[in-house]
Amino acid sequence: MIPYTGGCQCRQIRYEIHAQPLTLYLCHCKECQKQSSSAFGMSLTVLRDSVVIVQGKPKAWTRKNDNGREVNNLFCGDCGTRLFHERTYKTDTINVKAGTLDDTSWLQPVGNIWTRSAQSWVIISDQLLNYDGQPEDTQPLWEKWKQQHP
Repeated sequence: MIPYTGGCQCRQIRYEIHAQPLTLYLCHCKECQKQSSSAFGMSLTVLRDSVVIVQGKPKAWTRKNDNGREVNNLFCGDCGTRLFHERTYKTDTINVKAGTLDDTSWLQPVGNIWTRSAQSWVIISDQLLNYDGQPEDTQPLWEKWKQQHP
């Protein structure tokens, strides 16, 4: 499946991922609800160096998360599709907004974060790793992903 490919809705920006993902989780924070215009956002964590923009140039908007740390939000300046979240405090990885992949049929999240902000109608499976807020340690999410994707 490598490289994984994806891009924005108007196809002005295209990217490739040249390594296996580290994890996939759903984020139920209010910011992800706003950016996705939905109940949650999907974050596919990958090594930053494995992502290559092959066409176009994303625009960036920076915001502070609940811990006061900066997050760069990369999106298409034409259609507005959110593509990536870069954490300025953790530069070796990047979160790809998983819905922008060309093939999403294989995606299966291993966890949920910020469940305290989840919409009341969302069912949170106890088969997944679940966190009330931002997990201090993301290693369990990475390990569960590895178990399911050896």
